[in-house]
Amino acid sequence: MGMNYIDAEMLKKAFLAGAKGLEANKEWINELNVFPVPDGDTGTNMTMTILSAAREVAAIENPTMESLAKAISSGSLRGARGNSGVILSQLFRGFTKEIKTVDVITTTTLANAFNRGTETAYKAVMKPKEGTILTVAKGMADKASELVSQTEDIIEFARKVIEHGDYVLSQTPEMLPILKEAGVVDSGGQGLMQVLKGCLDGLTGKEMDLSVEGARTQAPLQTAPPAEEFDIKFGYCTEFIINLEKEYNQKSEHEFKGYLESIGDSIVVVSDDDMVKVHVHTNDPGLAIQKALTFGSLSRMKIDNMREEHQERLIKDAEKLAKQQKEKEAMEPRKAYGFIAVSIGDGMSEIFRGIGADYLIEGGQTMNPSTEDMLNAIDCVNADTIYILPNNKNIILAAEQARSLVKDKKIIVVPSKTVPQGITAIINFAPDLPWKENLELMIQEMGRVKSGQITYAVRNTSIDGMEITEGDIMGIGDSGMLAVGKDVESTALKTLRAMVDDESELISIYYGEDVKESEAEAFYEKAQEAFSGCEIELHNGGQPIYYYMISVE
Repeated sequence: MGMNYIDAEMLKKAFLAGAKGLEANKEWINELNVFPVPDGDTGTNMTMTILSAAREVAAIENPTMESLAKAISSGSLRGARGNSGVILSQLFRGFTKEIKTVDVITTTTLANAFNRGTETAYKAVMKPKEGTILTVAKGMADKASELVSQTEDIIEFARKVIEHGDYVLSQTPEMLPILKEAGVVDSGGQGLMQVLKGCLDGLTGKEMDLSVEGARTQAPLQTAPPAEEFDIKFGYCTEFIINLEKEYNQKSEHEFKGYLESIGDSIVVVSDDDMVKVHVHTNDPGLAIQKALTFGSLSRMKIDNMREEHQERLIKDAEKLAKQQKEKEAMEPRKAYGFIAVSIGDGMSEIFRGIGADYLIEGGQTMNPSTEDMLNAIDCVNADTIYILPNNKNIILAAEQARSLVKDKKIIVVPSKTVPQGITAIINFAPDLPWKENLELMIQEMGRVKSGQITYAVRNTSIDGMEITEGDIMGIGDSGMLAVGKDVESTALKTLRAMVDDESELISIYYGEDVKESEAEAFYEKAQEAFSGCEIELHNGGQPIYYYMISVE
């Protein structure tokens, strides 16, 4: 028997299943990143975007199309991270505009919603590029329009649309040569396909856990002092009761405790006649459970992810600090202008503060901040005009999305794609110039900056004609790969040679958290010998993942 409509309850289940489908495959999607760098983050960004919406959707007890549409659109819009996350949020935004006024969704509604979502996403991107998530979305929207006159069965319709989406995705390497050379399909398109396949699983009744972490209507009271950053050695708090069915004596209890100590800590084992109460912190709850099953059946099982709980506390503490800063800012006179910069690494952040940044958003390469992070930062800067420096090409869209949501301040997004560009932009800001002229000046000066980043490869691939092996050191420039080598220093020097020309005057070197000061100074001395015609500066950037960030002006 076919399915001719989707009601609000069915849509809620399908959307949550779609979020789970993406979350389950996020690491695989991360690995599709063209550059084999350790911060491949498309899967993570899209997952965090959809989970932001899923938390709001899961909290709706008696859903209507209107309430679901609002939750999906608002949640994904504010939670959007990275280009792929922003585009996904725009697809949802257009889709929900089409469904919010209907009681049930038919194939006609779906076709219209697919097309409206695609149109909205294309408009959000200044220079849409084919061979990306946009192409995959458009291919499915076109197929939906073709199928709408052929069937009223939602499941048949969805399967054929998804089948065509997979085909379009498989063709993305033919549209973008860099994908073909790297031997991957578009990661954003793959993420979108996982969402839709998850939605279809939800509609067809596939059994799955649809619970969403953090989906609650009211946050718990903060009763503990602010959490501090620390390393949680064993991530899962695991508790259960063993209902004894086999012999369990002092010897077996001693051996059981010894086993638990080999896989974790914080161990409590209490025996009472025919049952044993167990508590252990471990990185693999399954091992503890398998061992316990050798003594009998289990009940009252409870597994909590302590790292996530700790992270939630850190987020709440950060929100509290942001609120305090906002209150402090409100007491100060409103300024004519202010700066928000995205930064990562203590050294980099100190540099930005030193040149006038009012608010720093922790993020960048390893964790793209969300639209909500941008909005919170804007709230904390008490200025009429605020310049946002994303300092990463994958953050610019989220900044633009935040700008479109702010009405009481003038928000200027400076399209800085690297940290050195952001530093140059602020340094060249002229307080007496109008905002348009300042923006033009900053963009002009950023154009004089060449940026390079030194990191390591996480997989084998081929890019820009260079064969790369997992573990190789790579020098990545503004437009592609500049150097590949086996050690950091020689690859960094080779990268510099590709960046420096006869007009170069200043080289700035920012060393990361994985580089010792003595190593950085040795590299600095070799750079001075090799490029004696340039002034060279060395800074402790403290950034993760990237051994060096380099700029040449």
